[in-house]
Amino acid sequence: MKKTDLIRAFIPGGLLSPRDFRKILDIARDMGNETVHFGSRQDIMFPGDEVDQRKLDEEFGSIRTQYEWSGQRYQNIVTSFVAVDIMPTTPWVTTGTYYNVLDTFDYRPRLKVNVTDPKQSLVPLFNGQLNFVASEHEDYWYLFLKFNPTDDLRRWPVLISSYDIGKVAAALEQLYFDANRDQSVATDLLFQNINQELQTNNRTIDKELELPSEPFPYYEGLNKMAGSKYWLGLYWRNNRYTISFLEKVCDLCSRTNIGKIIITPWKSFIVKGIREEDRDKWELLCGRNGINLRHSSLELNWHLPVLNEHALKQKKYLVNVFDKHDISTYGLTFSIKERPINLFTSVAILMHPSIRLFGKYNLQKRYNVFYSKNFNPNEEKYIPFAMHVTKRELPNVLMKLSRIYYDQLDDDGQDRIWEEPEEAPDTQTVHQCPDCMTIYDQRYGDPTAEIPEGTPFEDLPEGYRCPLCETPKSEFKELEMELEGSKVKCQK
Repeated sequence: MKKTDLIRAFIPGGLLSPRDFRKILDIARDMGNETVHFGSRQDIMFPGDEVDQRKLDEEFGSIRTQYEWSGQRYQNIVTSFVAVDIMPTTPWVTTGTYYNVLDTFDYRPRLKVNVTDPKQSLVPLFNGQLNFVASEHEDYWYLFLKFNPTDDLRRWPVLISSYDIGKVAAALEQLYFDANRDQSVATDLLFQNINQELQTNNRTIDKELELPSEPFPYYEGLNKMAGSKYWLGLYWRNNRYTISFLEKVCDLCSRTNIGKIIITPWKSFIVKGIREEDRDKWELLCGRNGINLRHSSLELNWHLPVLNEHALKQKKYLVNVFDKHDISTYGLTFSIKERPINLFTSVAILMHPSIRLFGKYNLQKRYNVFYSKNFNPNEEKYIPFAMHVTKRELPNVLMKLSRIYYDQLDDDGQDRIWEEPEEAPDTQTVHQCPDCMTIYDQRYGDPTAEIPEGTPFEDLPEGYRCPLCETPKSEFKELEMELEGSKVKCQK
């Protein structure tokens, strides 16, 4: 199953009523599904091999929810609505603020739009193409542009009113597609073109945006809110939420007068406003369905691609190793991806594609590890830490990186940029097969030939051959291999 085979139900801002959620679940069940997935852009996905387009149009039209099948033409609007009342927020940013902003969109966005509060640390600020970020001035927002993944983040020259966000976004989208997606034009020129066309209520920027400094929050379980109410966060390890359980959640929301269910970018969902007298009902619902409400924080801080079984298995493997070694990852976030796009993470693990030699030999999968400047997931700069790492080496690399994060934390909030010390050795002598490029590194030996770790190449049996193509030991070539990111230091 590919992502393009999924039906995507767009949930603007990640918030929807229990009634509409239940209707989407009915649609998914009618198509033979027992589970649904949540996307990192706060949408709902489920397989749809044989689609009756007319029927789907009618069903989604009845709840005024847009959807897409077999394509990536449209995009959902991401907001940090979920953070209101449960996390630090800008004083003027309320639930009503998000409703007002979403009402300004009278078209279906094809660009990724984020509308966020910089005080919270759960929802990414800049992984959209049009990123509206609340300022300290009531009802005014910064706008940061990043049309393409390789672009630098560009700030709009003025603050934009809440009531102008929709039409500014529509105008920018029109320019983007009219220009065949070439937006190398200076931001000031874009602003002049749009400002002449639209009547907008702008405000001068008098202060630079401050990025959130709060650590990544724990967002699961029953937690206290103001006014003797609670919020409940629910998370599934495999992002396969059973429809039967979600239906019970919708029904209980309706019975206890809860108006909204909010999907997070972390493929989880949150129910806010649970009254004290209803708390036992939610605990009973979770208990009867065997729901674990207290996953370790090791489980909750990962971004994984939808329907990527390798990434899921790799995450489980790494979490188990972290847990075995009693490693804390509080404040850090991790992503496992094949391409470095739309990152919102402290640590990025990029997978190399699988490689087959001569149609039958699978080369060992390798990973590149990067971390964001200051370990802040909202920073645009990612710094290489370790390249071409094996699965076996990966846990130690990540544990080392997490220790560096904690060891170098200080209270002054200064930027921390990591780099190798000049005095550290940066190469390792290895031997390489000239035919298939397989590396023999004495640090790891060769388990396939029962060669233990630490065995020098010179001590290998004379009959030793390459484990992939059987080239004899005598033909291996000695070379120096770079050890990128093997040692690091802190520079202020």
